[in-house]
Amino acid sequence: MDDADQRARIAAARDAVGRHGRLIRTARHGKLLSDAMLPLFKLRVPRGYGVLTTTGRKTGLPRPKCVRVLREGDRAYLVQLMPPQITLARPDAVNAWLRNVRADPAVTLRLPDGEYRGTAREITDPAELETARALLCGTVVPFDFGECAVHLRGRPSRAKIRELHDYWFRTGRAVAIDLD
Repeated sequence: MDDADQRARIAAARDAVGRHGRLIRTARHGKLLSDAMLPLFKLRVPRGYGVLTTTGRKTGLPRPKCVRVLREGDRAYLVQLMPPQITLARPDAVNAWLRNVRADPAVTLRLPDGEYRGTAREITDPAELETARALLCGTVVPFDFGECAVHLRGRPSRAKIRELHDYWFRTGRAVAIDLD
């Protein structure tokens, strides 16, 4: 287990107990939530979110996924999320969409201002990680309040949303999409 996996496990252990709601407990639950949001996102993508379409590594079929994503110039940033229980058990676990990106980094990203083609990659550069962290953890948009209500117990607030986004950044895998 590398240092990043160990840090993810520690963060999950500290934040998981009693704070997270019971709705999203497995990767399958996350997929079901994304599938439920997809028809709404096809009508109108909310600010701060998008529809990431990867190519299935086994099937070759398009695989759309609702994601929290923020764009800065010709680059978009997002984080692969994992429920705390999975992060504790398998800190090196990877979601299907990230496995698809690893197999074929060409993606399509639908944002509120249009659809873009791009190349996705996991962020390894420390300076770029800090840029992504500042953007993803420091930005709160209206849809985040509903997202916070789904993932955390209690009433959503800007502070709780920032804490949730920071937790996701510490336990997830940061991804950049270089837009064409």
